[in-house]
Order: sequence, then C-alpha cells, then structure tokens
Amino acid sequence: MTVITEVVSGRIVEEEIELSLDELCQACGVEDAWLMSLVEEGILEPQQGPQQDEVQLRFTGLCIHRVRTVHRLQRDLGINLAGAALALELLEEIAALQARIAALEPGSAGNDE
Repeated sequence: MTVITEVVSGRIVEEEIELSLDELCQACGVEDAWLMSLVEEGILEPQQGPQQDEVQLRFTGLCIHRVRTVHRLQRDLGINLAGAALALELLEEIAALQARIAALEPGSAGNDE
C-alpha cells in the first residue's frame, strides 16, 4: 500500500486584516463598550496592549468570528461573558482537534457514509 502525503499551504486572509475598534463594532453590529468588556475578559486581544487609548486599538479579522460567536452565545443561550469565554475556548479546541483528525485521516472526517 502506497501512502501519498500532500502538503497544502495557504493563507487566512482574516489574519492579515486589521480593524479599528469602530470598524469591528460596525462589522459585528455591537457597541464599543461591549467590545471593550470582551477585551477586559480576555476574549479579544487587541494588537496593542489594553492600556492604549481605545481609538488606537487594532484587531485582527479573526476577532470578527470571536465577537459574533460570543454575541450569539449570549443572545441565544443567555451565557455571561465568563461562560462565553469558556465556550469559545472549547469550540476552538474542538475545531483544532477536528482539523488534526482530518489531516491524519482525510477520508474519515465529516464523511458519514
């Protein structure tokens, strides 16, 4: 049996995008005070330290996904920020494990035949 290993490379564009606090608020449809509470809770990590002026904070495009997920958890399930942070961490861990499984067994992940 011959095993063929293929290396695939790519870039996630969202990682390269930088958004201001206002741009992130607009992209996610949330208030800046709520976003700052996510920063304080450690859910979002701005490119510059949280001690910087809010106007100067920059966020990666990946923060859009995190903000929307936390917003959905709070809206749909009534989870507080600490619970949302834990749920988000667990969801990301599951996604990472699923990606590892898919890399190790390309035919088995997501294929229920």
